[in-house]
Amino acid sequence: MLTESRAQAIAADALSFIAADGEMTAAMLAVSGLQVGDLRKAAEGPDFGIFLLDFILQDDQRVLAFAASQGVRPESVLHARDLLTHGGRPGAYED
Repeated sequence: MLTESRAQAIAADALSFIAADGEMTAAMLAVSGLQVGDLRKAAEGPDFGIFLLDFILQDDQRVLAFAASQGVRPESVLHARDLLTHGGRPGAYED
């Protein structure tokens, strides 16, 4: 089952996943309007993890690669995003 804490962990790991790929990092920065130096401050915001999952969900290949890196099914990325967005109902989704 996907819990809110697991969804938060998936969202937190999204930044490392994106940062490991220079092209993906550049695309994320372009979409967000952030500069590299702004990432640490932005990451402290409550919605940044949701933004990162949204970014990953924009491209099927990103979703597949990220899900594989997390050891979860691809639909779990969407479930994590939904769980964080809608206030979390632990156990609402199975992983």
